[in-house]
Order: sequence, then C-alpha cells, then structure tokens
Amino acid sequence: MEEWKEYKLKEICLKITDGSHSSPESVPLGYPMFSVKDMLENRFDYTRCKHISKDDFLKLKKGDCVPQKGDVLVAKDGSFLKQIFVCKETKEECILSSIAIFRPNRDIIYPDFLSYLLKSPKVYNYIANNCVSGSALPRIILKDFKEINITIPSINIQKKILNFLLPIDDKIELNRRINENLEQQAQALFDFYFIKHPETLGNCKSGNLIDIANYTNGLAMQRFRPWDSEKGIPVLKIKELGQGKIDSSSDVCNKNIPNEYIVNDGDIIFSWSGTLMVNVWCGGLCGLNQHLFKVTSDKYPKWYYYFWTKYHLGKFIRIAKDKAVTMGHIKRGDLETSEVLIPERETLLGLDKIISPILNQIIGIKCENNNLENLRDTLLPKLMSGELKINDLSI
Repeated sequence: MEEWKEYKLKEICLKITDGSHSSPESVPLGYPMFSVKDMLENRFDYTRCKHISKDDFLKLKKGDCVPQKGDVLVAKDGSFLKQIFVCKETKEECILSSIAIFRPNRDIIYPDFLSYLLKSPKVYNYIANNCVSGSALPRIILKDFKEINITIPSINIQKKILNFLLPIDDKIELNRRINENLEQQAQALFDFYFIKHPETLGNCKSGNLIDIANYTNGLAMQRFRPWDSEKGIPVLKIKELGQGKIDSSSDVCNKNIPNEYIVNDGDIIFSWSGTLMVNVWCGGLCGLNQHLFKVTSDKYPKWYYYFWTKYHLGKFIRIAKDKAVTMGHIKRGDLETSEVLIPERETLLGLDKIISPILNQIIGIKCENNNLENLRDTLLPKLMSGELKINDLSI
C-alpha cells in the first residue's frame, strides 16, 4: 500500500456540483435535458427525456449544467449511486439537479478510476450512512459527499487496474449492443408475420394466452426460508427481474421448493403486479416469488409465447393502472381475453427454425454478460481497496 494515498474527495476533483435546480419548460424539439430517471448503466436514455429551448439551454450551459468529456456523472437523488458513468464526449445536452457532476483532477485520478471507486461497496455504504437525507426521496448531500476520505493508488497503478476492468465493461457493452440488435430482429419477424401480415401465415385459428402457455404464479417465499444448515437459493422478485440480476440484498429461499417454482437461465418471467414487465431471465438459478408468472409451454416454442405476452403488455399496464390503489395488477382473466393467432404446426415449425436461433443467441449473450458482471463486481472492491494487487492478476 506504499503507493496509495488518502485524500478527501474534494481534493481530487476540480469541481463537484449538480445540475439545474430549475426545470425549464419542455418543447417538442430542442436540447435534451436529463434527470436521474434517464440514466442507464453507462449512458443516457434519450427515448423519454425532456427537451428545452435553445435560450434555456444556453442559460444552463453558463451555469455549468452541461457535462464535459471526462466528467463522472452520479445518480444523486432517489436511487442514489444506482447509476454512475463517465461522460465520453461533450454534447449539447444538460442535466437536472438529481444528477451530480464530479470533474476529476486528471493529474491525480483517472475519470474511469473515480467512477469505479464510487461504485465500490465501501464508498457506497459510507455515503448511505453519512451523506444522505430524506426517507421518501433520499438525496445525497453534496457538501458532506465532498468531505469523505478515500484512498487511491498512484496514476501508474490506476492505469494497470483500468487495463483489467475496462475490457470487461467494454465486452459487456458490446454484448448489450449485439443483443439489442438481435432483439430488434426477432421482434421485427414476429411483428411482420403475426401483426402486420398475418395473411402470410395461411390458415390460423384464434386463441388466447392461456391456450399457448402456462402462467405459473410464484410462492410467498417468506414461508419457504432455508433450513438452518442450508445455504438456499436467491429469490427472484420484481426488483431482481427489472435489474436483470441478483444482488447482495436479494432474499433467499429453500432450494427444495417444487420444481415449477425454480427459475433457470432462459426462462420467461412476467411481472403481473406493481411494475409490469416481461423479461428473459438470465441471472442464474433462483426461486419464483409471488406477483411473478413463470411462462412455459410443452407445445409451443419459447419465442412464440414470449412475444405474444410482450404484445399484450401495453394493455396489461393500462389495466393495472386503472386498478391501482396501492399496487396495480392484472388477473388471470385478463390473460384469457388476450387474443393470439395460432398457425398450423408446419408453419410454426418453419418460423421456429428462423426465430429460435436468434432467441437462443440472445440468452447465451445475456448469460455471458451476467458472468462478466459477477467477475467485475467480485474484483472491484478488492482492487479499489488494495486488498488484491494488480500484479496478482493476469492481464
């Protein structure tokens, strides 16, 4: 640890601030303005962000609310520290106060190293316990954040650590983009044949979601805790389904639950209560909690009932929203009134030869990303603390 030195966070940053504390009026076409809700794992989501006028943008630019290349952007309000990433280029876009800007002094610390440091469990736990106020909407207090003590190595060691961690994240991002393209291909094929041009399918009969798949509701897993001597398996809840992985806060259940409630990589999971979504689970073995359907079929291919369930998801969300008092949901009867087209067996087999390989490739890539993320998240705290020396790793 002789090459590691302790600093206050404010000593390694040229600036620590946040975005605009006022929200200008939205315009149909204009300059993107992001809040914490628009932050993804390593980028912004442009599909739902608001846009502002040129005049408003220029005012916020003068107020330093436009991230610069090399800035580390941090989710400050709500799910604080959930998303942290480095701004890769300066663009004509600005941020609101729910996002913090850390502008590192590059003579002391690399932007990517600061990003990894802020993601480490030790820093997260300290901030959660000492720099956050509010219960309904937790917020990081920047003046307290600036004063935290961190220990970092020399620039040379930082570079070696980044040479190990960054390729892992680069591979994860490449895989994500490949999967995004594959999912678009599979969705386009389904839409073409079943939604836009069903006449190309030949003779079809009408059915509903219950006709083509089994929707198995999960268990109240608090009743199925592991035995005293048993390790157990993680519980898949809505939170885990949304983030696509298990984490340290996930509950654990008895591994001897009936097989129909065991979730494996590649299973289709449909959250029918609260936050409604349909995902292909690739986060490892776990137990299915209540409020989630495990969707299966012994008769029809996985892509077929997956895309039909996705097709009706918008309707299900509207139904749940209309019912929402505490937690909106749908009923099994809503599945029975959701129509599908069922082509003849030979037609379906022909489409299966085209679409199944795409979905299988998607599943394989998602599983690879899960393994890469687990590797990175295992190594990160050890590398950031100096517990694991970079010379002990093969790069």
